[in-house]
Amino acid sequence: MGRPPLKIDIGKKDQETLRTLLKSGVQPVRVVLRALALLQLAAEARAAQVAKVIPLTPQAIRRLGHRYRQAGLDGALYEKQRPGAAEVLDASQKQRIIAMVCSDPPEGRARWTVRLVAEQAVKRKLVPHVGRETIRILLLSHDLKPWREKNVVSGRSR
Repeated sequence: MGRPPLKIDIGKKDQETLRTLLKSGVQPVRVVLRALALLQLAAEARAAQVAKVIPLTPQAIRRLGHRYRQAGLDGALYEKQRPGAAEVLDASQKQRIIAMVCSDPPEGRARWTVRLVAEQAVKRKLVPHVGRETIRILLLSHDLKPWREKNVVSGRSR
């Protein structure tokens, strides 16, 4: 047969909040799908039946129901903030690389390039290893573009 229906007791206040959310303006698609699924579960529909109507898997719908039980309406509708990737360079390493870029380029070079900055940062032991993309983002965040020549047009002096 199938799994027994997921018994979720969604209060009248939460059901009204869900209906208001669905009637209101623009919402993220994930939130709308979760709200629709919760309303279907409140009407005692099975997860497999809800999955036929709403483009979510039965497993995702069951997880949504369990999340509602544990964390309430906001916990079920919205995702937790994700931490993101750890920073590759610390503040002192960033400062040393920026100071290096602000100085003159190595002998035989006309200007700094992103690749040259990455090579020199490792060579000068400012960092153990660093990628070009990390350097590019660092320079971009400081509004530095050392690889560009400045084409300054000056007027005639009189």
